[in-house]
Amino acid sequence: MHLHAHALLFDNDGTLVSSLASVQRCWTRWAREYGITPEEFARVPLHGRPAAEIVADLLPAEVVPEAVARVEQLEVEDVPGGGVELLPGTRAFLDALPAERWAVVTSATRRLAEARLDAVGILPKTLIAADDITRGKPDPEPYLLAARRLGADPARCVVFEDAPAGLAAGRAAGMTTVALATTHPAHELDADLVVDDLSALSALVTDTGVEIAVRP
Repeated sequence: MHLHAHALLFDNDGTLVSSLASVQRCWTRWAREYGITPEEFARVPLHGRPAAEIVADLLPAEVVPEAVARVEQLEVEDVPGGGVELLPGTRAFLDALPAERWAVVTSATRRLAEARLDAVGILPKTLIAADDITRGKPDPEPYLLAARRLGADPARCVVFEDAPAGLAAGRAAGMTTVALATTHPAHELDADLVVDDLSALSALVTDTGVEIAVRP
């Protein structure tokens, strides 16, 4: 299968990097600090959603700003202790792309996203974070904003995601979607193409964009 794109838009956590262990450590500690039971915590979906939305599902509105700041601090402090690592294929795939052809679109705050990306040596020219939008995934706003920043037609963008919420955002934005089965089983991922991770793909830059192919 071949896909042609003018711009490539990547989720970060679970797509480019793995931060699952860090997320579990930090959010578990955070939940204990705020008196949230494991049963209450388990009912709220975490992956692919902005922290502010998760916290708002669990705590009264007046506590949310302070609680969001606390979990962000825990996650940022966890990064130097091995809280993030590159997923297979990430380095080679991104190195094949011109900086103006791709962006990172994450539900994390800019501070946290930059800490995780810096830890693995990824420096995107364009980064869309939770601070930049008013509605998070599965709303299409984050991906549409990324397309505007890159000057790309949404219909000519390809979204790379590992979470159902992010894939839904890409579809709602009218973009082609590629799912990576890094955090969810393949059968749970609704996308134009599903692969194990970025190591399954190659990228060839042409005068008109980027040709993406599944490696034989």
